[in-house]
Order: sequence, then C-alpha cells, then structure tokens
Amino acid sequence: MTTTTVPRTQDLSEGALGMALLDVECRDLSTARRHLTQATVRGVSTGSNASLFHGAPALEFVLARAHGASDDVRAAVDRVVDARLAAAHRRHAAGALPHLAEWDLIRGMTGLAALLLSRRPIATRLPDVLACLVALAHPARGEGRILPGWWSPVGPDGKEMTGGHGNNGMAHGIAGPLAVLSLALRAGVSVPGQEEAVGTFATWLDRHGTHYWSTEAHLDADQPPEAEPARQSWCYGQPGIARAQQLAALALGDPARRQAAEDTVEAILTDPLRLARITDSTLCHGWAGLLTLTRAVAADSTAPARFTPIVQDVYRRLAADWEHLPKPGFMEGRAGAQLALNATDTTGWTRVLLLT
Repeated sequence: MTTTTVPRTQDLSEGALGMALLDVECRDLSTARRHLTQATVRGVSTGSNASLFHGAPALEFVLARAHGASDDVRAAVDRVVDARLAAAHRRHAAGALPHLAEWDLIRGMTGLAALLLSRRPIATRLPDVLACLVALAHPARGEGRILPGWWSPVGPDGKEMTGGHGNNGMAHGIAGPLAVLSLALRAGVSVPGQEEAVGTFATWLDRHGTHYWSTEAHLDADQPPEAEPARQSWCYGQPGIARAQQLAALALGDPARRQAAEDTVEAILTDPLRLARITDSTLCHGWAGLLTLTRAVAADSTAPARFTPIVQDVYRRLAADWEHLPKPGFMEGRAGAQLALNATDTTGWTRVLLLT
C-alpha cells in the first residue's frame, strides 16, 4: 500500500509560509511570492485547525509583513475568529475545562490575539478575544475541585492525564496569554479585568514557572517540588516565561518583577550546566529562539549592556551550528535560524513569538 504525505505548505512552523517570512524580512520578494504560491496552491484552511501557525491566519501574518494582506484574507481570518469565539463560549457555558488548543499561542486564541493586535488599525474583534483570555483567570471547577481556569483535562500530549495539568510555557501554556495581554495593555488596548488577569497569571508563574507544566499534586503541595533539570528555551522553560514576566512588569509598572525577569534570563544563559542542555539551533527550543528572546529582553531593560556578552555568546553558538539543521522551515529549521542571525525585525516577524 502506498501512502501520500501532503506537504504542510500552510504550516508556519515547517511549511512554505514560514520560509516566506525570511524572504520578506530580507526583501527577497520574488522568492517570497514563490513560497506563497506554493503555500496556497491547495487553497487556504479556515477550518477548526486554522490558527496563527496554520491556514488563513498564518497567511495573513506573513502577507502583512509585506503590507500585502487583502480584505479577503482578513475577512477569512475574521470568520475563523468568530468560530473560535463561539466554540469557547459554548465550552464555558457547559462548565467544561478548556483544551490547550482553544487558547494557546500555536493553535488557539492567544495566537489569534497576537495577529489581531498586529493589524493596523487594530482589529475590532480583538477585545472579544482578549476577554476570552481574561476569562481564563477566573477559577473553574473540575475533577471535583476548584482549578485554575486554564487547567486542561488532558496532558500536554493531548492524551488522558489523571487530574489534568496547567501548562506554563510560552508556546502552549499560560505564559502566552500573559504575554499577549501585556502587549495589548502596552498598546493601549484593554478590556475589563485585563490587568487583574495579568497579575493572576504572573503570580501563578512566580510559584510554578520553573516547571514546564503543573500537575494536580503541585496544587496540593505547600510548595511545588523542585523542578528536574530541563532544557531552557523559548517554547518551554524559564527564558520564555521570563520574557512574558518582563512584558507583564512593563504593562503594570512593576520594577521588581521586571528586575527578577531580567535576572532570570541572565542567570540561565550564563550557567554552563543549563547551556549544555541546549542541543540545536532552532527558534522553538534552541539557540535561535534564545538569541531573539535575549535581544528583546535587552531592548526593554534599563541595563541593556548586561546582556551584550550573552547575545555575543549565543550568536556564536548559533552561527557555528545552524547550517546543520535538517529542516528548511521557520520554527525548527534554517529559515528561523537565519532570521535570528540577521538580527533584524523591520517587518515585525518576532510578534509571532510574542516577543515584541
């Protein structure tokens, strides 16, 4: 039996859309058009899998970097947003806990909020999406107990998990809503309860942010257990969470939180044992993501020079290894690594990572 694998052309992480981001940033518009044609040759998804990293929203994000998103593309994205909002409202009315795909950055409403926030003028649907993210800060009932409103009934792999879990990372966890709600506040966009939600998420991460995710046992403990040594990255781990915390501090005017976030980034990226756990050059979980993140942290720091040696070290590590990446794409491939190496963000491509 022969099976055919359909290319993930609409996938911002691995497909042609992600490679077009590099083309646009480098002003190579002819190659960008070729990649965009490849991405849309089978149409563009507006179904339940459409998100910032797939389908129409991903297409709008890339086209908007070149100021080329049409009214038709934006209208298609608005239909996606409306469908996702309706589904979230139904879930909430039923009293069920949310799945990560409802609200996270990669698949859910955090990513859609980041896209709508990047529109000019800012999209009229953005407040409705922000309100859904704010609602995650309200406690929920599940498994016969009170749980955080973002608690997922399944594990991070989407499979059954006794007691569920609370995801903490930037890509799939509550650091994502924290970052986008903070970025919206800094842009002057707010809904009722937004500052309180930022405080709730930030305080949770103060307690639980050393873990990739929290379990039911963590909720019952006087203090969460010490985290096992793990790879520190943009997608999971303390660097991504620290950038979200820095953004929260800037939004709320909290200099102590800002200092703590910056200290965390410096401590992790100068620790040889932690650096030894980073084994590739990708944006998602490698040197490219850490380099881009550190530059963003430094740009918002009152003492940016403290990060200069870190940026130089991470740049050197990335430059020595990125060409060995087997994939060509954005999040786990050479296109994303090249974007980090180029050290430019004239198109605002780093918004897709919630770094700016």
